[in-house]
Amino acid sequence: VIREAAGSLCADVRDRFQQLYPWCFALVVALSRWPGLFPPNFSVVYALCLCGGMFLPGRMAVGLPLGTLLVSDVGLNLWYQFGKGYEVWDPASLVYMAGNYAGYAVLFLLGRGLRPLVPGGRWRRLPPVILGSLLGVLLFYGVTNTLAWLRDPAYAKTLAGWWTALTTGSAGWPETWKFLRNSLLSGAVFSALFARTWQQAASSESPQEKGEVASPAPARPDSESEPEEQPA
Repeated sequence: VIREAAGSLCADVRDRFQQLYPWCFALVVALSRWPGLFPPNFSVVYALCLCGGMFLPGRMAVGLPLGTLLVSDVGLNLWYQFGKGYEVWDPASLVYMAGNYAGYAVLFLLGRGLRPLVPGGRWRRLPPVILGSLLGVLLFYGVTNTLAWLRDPAYAKTLAGWWTALTTGSAGWPETWKFLRNSLLSGAVFSALFARTWQQAASSESPQEKGEVASPAPARPDSESEPEEQPA
C-alpha cells in the first residue's frame, strides 16, 4: 500500500512539474531579454525556440515560444520608443523584426525535425540537442545578418560586403563574429539545461516504472485443503 501511494504521489509531482516548467522557462526567457542583463547576443531565446519544437506537446510547442517573443518584443519596443526615444515602429525596423521571427521559425522547425532523435535516457538526448542548437544558431545568424546586410547602407551590396556583415560588421559596432560566439555558447548551454531539466522528473520514477526491476509475481492462491475423511 505504501509503495502504491508513493508511486502515485511521484507521478502527480512529475505531472505538475512538466505542466509548470514550460511556463517558468518562458518567464525566465522574457526576463532575460532585458537590455544589459547578458552580454550581446547571449540569449535564452534560441533554446526556447529549438526545445519548444523538440519537447513541448501540441499547440504549446508553437504558442508558448511565439507568445513569449511577441509579448517581450512589444514591451522592449515600448521601452525603446518612450524610454530611449528610438524609432522602432518604422517599416524598416518592422521588416528587420520579421526577419528575426523567420530565424526563430527556422530554429523551431529544426527542433521539430530533430524530435525523433531525442527519445531515450536523459544523457543520450543531450548530443542531438546541443548539436541542433549549434546548427540552429548558425542558420539564425545567417538569416538575420543577411537581412542586416541588405538593410544597412554601410555595407556594399557585393559578396565581399555580405562577408563583412557576417564577420566584422560595420564601423563603430562590436565585431559580428563575437555576437556569433555568444550566440553559439548560449544556445548550447541553455538548450542542454532545458532538455536536462525537462527530463528531471524521470529520476523520481520507481524501478518498476522504469522497467529496471520486474514487478513481483502475484501471490499464489492457497491450495484447497483436502476434505477430511468422514467416520464410517
